Amino acid sequence: MHHHGYAWLGEKKTFDKESIRRPPGQAPTATSEKDVVDRYREAVAVFPTSDVPPIQTAHWLMKPPSMIRGTWQESKDAGEWLGFQLAEFAPRFASEEDREVTRLAVLVKAAVERLTWGGDVSLGHYLSGTVFHSVALVTCSPNRAAPEFPCPAGQAQLSLPGRGGATSRP
Repeated sequence: MHHHGYAWLGEKKTFDKESIRRPPGQAPTATSEKDVVDRYREAVAVFPTSDVPPIQTAHWLMKPPSMIRGTWQESKDAGEWLGFQLAEFAPRFASEEDREVTRLAVLVKAAVERLTWGGDVSLGHYLSGTVFHSVALVTCSPNRAAPEFPCPAGQAQLSLPGRGGATSRP
């Protein structure tokens, strides 16, 4: 078991567009309504390569490995990366309560506990203006919510130097 980190920074209106945040699913039939057909076409075209966070956290594992911001064998190391992400963006959080250091430390501690038993973590914060920051840690090989999803990085990439380190890239 290991953990992949993902981060996204973008316009809230993009984040709110559910059709690009869901995998395609079952193809529509000839009698499907036009909006169902349109959503399916958009999902097929956009979901696989979009860096916008998926609706379900485990669906990050369906994305290309280039979207992985870090990989860690240990939950505490993944939690450290999460802490860096939160600390980097906290001064820009729209809510003063969300910027509180103690609250952020509690979030990181809870995330490490969740990762330890194989859960996933997904956090999002509004920043000043209309910007949204999302960060996720996804347990891999296997994922509890989606054990059928293979590791997007493949086992060879996991052993490369530098895959365990943190990055400040959103």
